[in-house]
Parts: sequence; C-alpha cells; structure tokens
Amino acid sequence: MKHICIIGNSAAAISAVEAIRERDKDSRITMISDEEYPAYCRCLISYLLAGDISEGKLALRPQDFYTQNKIDLVLGKKVVKLDPKKQRLTLADNEKIEFDIALIATGARADFPDIKGINKEGVSGFRTIKDAKDCLTWAQFAKVASVLGGGLIGLKAAYALRKKGLDVKVIVKSKHVLSQVLDETGAAIVQRHLEHHGIDVLPDQDVAEIIGNGQVKAVKLGSGKVIGSPIVIVGKGVKPNIELVKESDIKTEFGIITDEYLKTNVDGIFAAGDVAQCFDLVRGAAYINALWPNAIEQGKIAGANICGEKKAYAGSLAMNSVEFFGLPIISIGLKKTEPGFEALEFIDKRNSIYKKFIIKENVLKGFIAIGKINNSGVILKLIRDSIDISSIKQDLVSDSFSYARIIDLVGKDEIYTNIPAY
Repeated sequence: MKHICIIGNSAAAISAVEAIRERDKDSRITMISDEEYPAYCRCLISYLLAGDISEGKLALRPQDFYTQNKIDLVLGKKVVKLDPKKQRLTLADNEKIEFDIALIATGARADFPDIKGINKEGVSGFRTIKDAKDCLTWAQFAKVASVLGGGLIGLKAAYALRKKGLDVKVIVKSKHVLSQVLDETGAAIVQRHLEHHGIDVLPDQDVAEIIGNGQVKAVKLGSGKVIGSPIVIVGKGVKPNIELVKESDIKTEFGIITDEYLKTNVDGIFAAGDVAQCFDLVRGAAYINALWPNAIEQGKIAGANICGEKKAYAGSLAMNSVEFFGLPIISIGLKKTEPGFEALEFIDKRNSIYKKFIIKENVLKGFIAIGKINNSGVILKLIRDSIDISSIKQDLVSDSFSYARIIDLVGKDEIYTNIPAY
C-alpha cells in the first residue's frame, strides 16, 4: 500500500485528494499544513473582514471530509525539508515522515518588502484566516489603515477595511492600481470608483519606514510624509513557498518547475497550485498564475497522475474576476498591447464601462471588462482555445455580441459561463 504525502491543505491539495480517492480507496494519505485550520476558501477572507460572511462560511469542505476520505491530517506543522532520495519529509519540530509519493501544494505567502519596521505588531499580510482575524481585532480600536500595494490582494483588504468604517490609504509604488491585472485606462476607472467610495489611493509612492515602538503607529513615505496608521496590510504580491526543496535536486525558478503531468524532474514528486510553475497558454512559456481555479484544475490532474494515469495539463491562464462596491472587473490573459498586437476598445467613462480586446494574428490574447462583464465566458473560450476570430473581430465590442455569434466557430462545446473570483 502506497503512502502519499500531500504538503498543503488548500485548493490544489483538496482537489488532488478527491481525484486520488476516486481512483484509489486504500492507499494511505497524509496531509500536512502549517495553518491551524481545516481547508477554507482563501478567496473569501476579505468578506469575513468586511463582515459580509461568518467564519463558518469559509469552509471548503464539510467537517467530516478528512475522515470520510481516510486522510491523516496534520495541522499547525510546517514541512521545512523534502528529501526525495530518502523519500522523507522533515517538519519544523524535527519530526520525520516517510513517503512513497509526494505532492507539493504549499501555495504562496505574502511578499513582505524590505522596509524598516515591517515586522512590528499591527503589520500583516492578507492571505489567511489568521490575517483576517488579526485585522478584525485591530480594526476595533483603529480609525485609519494603510495598505501597501494596489494589487488584487491589497485592494480586497482595502475594500473590507473601508466597509468596516476605517479611513483607508492605499499606497501604490506603480503609477496606478491593479498594474498586474489592468491597463492604465481600466485602472483609472477603478481608482476613481474606489476614491468615490472613500478609499484614498496614493500612486507612485514608496514606503520608507514603518514607525512605532513595537506596535505600528505610522507609515513614513519616501517623500517624507507621515501617515498615522495603527494597521498596515502588506498586499504587494505573493512569493511561492519553495524553501522546502532548496537543498534537493528538484528544479525551481520562480516556483517548482513541472512538466505537463504536474510532475517535477524527480520521480514520485508532483507539484500543483500557487507553488507550481507550469505552461501558460497565452505566454507560451512556463509561468505561475497563482489563481484559485488554476489550483483546482492542477490538483485534479496531479491526483490522477499520482494514481498512474497520464493526464496532461493544457496550461494555466491569468484570469481574475472581482467586484468593488458594485463595480465588476474581469481580466483574462494579457492586459497590455505589445509590439505586433492590436487592440479593440470601448470606453464609457461616465458610466465606468470599459472593454478591451488584445489580438495577435486573429487570435485573442487578452481581455479586460469593467462595469459590463456579460459574455466573459464566451471570451474565455476564445482565448483558451486560440480560436481564429477574423470573421467576428469587428463585432467583439458590440453589446449584441454573444455565444450565438461564435457557435459556428466552436460548435456546441462547453462555454465557461462563470469565471470564479480570486
């Protein structure tokens, strides 16, 4: 009987377990997580902080999921080393666990910048239930919060804190918010909407220091300006958790490099989710798209291949869907027009509506929609399958564009009608 060790307990790990148990009812499965909580939906922690949902609503699976699937669950323990030659894991307390097959689904963590005072009490990332609960506690006694970074994580934290009634400052090093998701035109619409709802966005600003004697008191900008703020949320991107393989022969770059079967270069070791660097459908090269739906799909495929199948992963795709104060936003694939590409745009600034299609050689490579996001599932299908759109290109920005317009191109294949939010 095989012993399968899964390092991680989020989207990729849970999907892998389910795929394994569909095919293998008997092998021993051990799942190890450095968090204290059973699997939960990380995408929803901003709604917990905002007070929109209760902690119980975050649960990814029912309470008996682990017992029903015969999983030995180890919570609150960190795997610090994976030795593929000895087929052994080492935990932070020096406990050793031997395995036959391992899946690395360790995800990513908040990427803390090298700023003086960044480790003070009152500074937090925004990735975990603990982060959200810490923020809830601090928010009871605060009037102002500063968010470092204008990406999705930072803005979701800002949205939640504003809904709690705090004065929120979003400090952005780049010239506009959502620089990894939107172009400048789209970002300007979103920024104006956020400011209309009371969030103060400070673009093109560096943070020089977090001020306070143990506890955060203020944020000092590179310009010298000081913002009194007892809460500081770091939302400046994520860093894959690859340290456990650094002393091994497992190849890494930005993340853990995998082949089309989600297998590393070492037999018996797989990787999936935010830690896995695999093929990107639009870029045509290995990349990390640290997104919930990608992690779920990768986990399913890794689980099948752990059981001996040869199921290939087509590749990941940058894909984000979010809503701030009633303004929906979707971004798929590329966001900016590069040399050799063309762009089709529609903009209605007064009503905060924007659409952009990025095209190369009659194939869609990117899509942005703000305000009106209808037909996004149709667009996702066109991008994912690299469909020639020459016959419909000029119709894309029309309000009448729909699935009916592309049925001759794609037949009656499945259309992605719902794009999950990050």
